[in-house]
Amino acid sequence: MTATLIAPDGTPETPLQRIDRTGKRPVWEEEPTKIGQGLKGASLVLVCLTILAPLWVVVITSLSDTKTISEAGGLVIWPKHITFQAYTELLSGGTVTRATLVSIVLTTVGTVFSMVISVLAAYGLSRPGSFAHRPLLMLLMLTMFFGAGLIPTYLLVTGIGLQDSYWSMILPSAISVFNILVLRAFFMSVAPELIDSARIDGAGEWRILLGIVMPLSRAVIAVISLFYAVGYWSQWFNAMLYIQDSDKYPLQLILRQFVLQHQMPPGLGTAIGQQTIPSLAVQMAVMMLALIPVAILSPFVQKHFQKGMLIGAIKG
Repeated sequence: MTATLIAPDGTPETPLQRIDRTGKRPVWEEEPTKIGQGLKGASLVLVCLTILAPLWVVVITSLSDTKTISEAGGLVIWPKHITFQAYTELLSGGTVTRATLVSIVLTTVGTVFSMVISVLAAYGLSRPGSFAHRPLLMLLMLTMFFGAGLIPTYLLVTGIGLQDSYWSMILPSAISVFNILVLRAFFMSVAPELIDSARIDGAGEWRILLGIVMPLSRAVIAVISLFYAVGYWSQWFNAMLYIQDSDKYPLQLILRQFVLQHQMPPGLGTAIGQQTIPSLAVQMAVMMLALIPVAILSPFVQKHFQKGMLIGAIKG
C-alpha cells in the first residue's frame, strides 16, 4: 500500500512539490535537454518582452514633456525629460479624480455584493439535500447559453427605476454563473466528514459555511473575488447606457471618452490647448491609472490561482 505524502498546508503532495522537496524527478519523466531548456527560456523571455514593451512605452510617454513627445513624433520609447505634470493635473481634484473614487467605491461594493450572493448560491447548490437543488442548478446553467438581450435588459433596468443610479452598474452584471459553478465544485470537495461532525456538535448551516467551508476555500474565494473586482473596475458599458450625470462616470468611461472620442475632461482642455501638458501624455497617464489597481492586486492573488481554479473546476 502506497502512503500519501502530505504537504505543509495539509493537502496531498503533488509530484512537483515532491521534486522540490527531494530534488529528484519521478522515474517516468525524462531528464530535460539543454536545447529544450534553452527554447523554453527563450520563449518565456519573448512572451515577457511582448507584454512589458507596450507597458514600458505607456509609462514613459505618460512621464514625458511636450518637447520629448514632439521629437519622438508620438509615443516615447527612451526617457529624456521626466515630469509628473500629467499625473499632477489628473489628480488635482477634477473629473478624473472623482471618476477614480467612483470606480474604487463601485469595485468595492460590487465585489462584496457579488461574492455574498455567489457564495450563498454556491453553498446551497453544493448541498445534495437542499431545496430544488437540481432545477435551480439547471436554471442557472441555462442562462449561460441563452440571454434576454440588450434591449430587454435596458427596459428592465430603466423600468425598475435604476436609471442614473450606481446600482445600474452593479445589478445587471452582479452574478456570474461560471463563478458560482466553480465555487460549488470547490465546496463539494470539502470532506463530508467535517460537515457531518459539525452537525453532530450542533452547528447550523451558517456556522458550517462561515466556520468550516469558507476557511477551507480561501484560495478559490480569492480568485473569484479578483475576477469580480477586475470586471467592476473595467466596466464602462453599463455606465454609458444608464448614467447621464457626468459626476457619476467611472474611470473607464472617462478613459474611453478621452482616448476614443477625444473629449477632454473639464480643466484639462485649457492646459492641453495652451500646450502646457501634451494630450498624449495625459492619455497614457489615464491608462496607467486604470491599470495600476489590477497590477497591484494580481501578485497577492497569484499564488491562489492554480489551487483555486484547478481544485474548484475538478471534483475529487
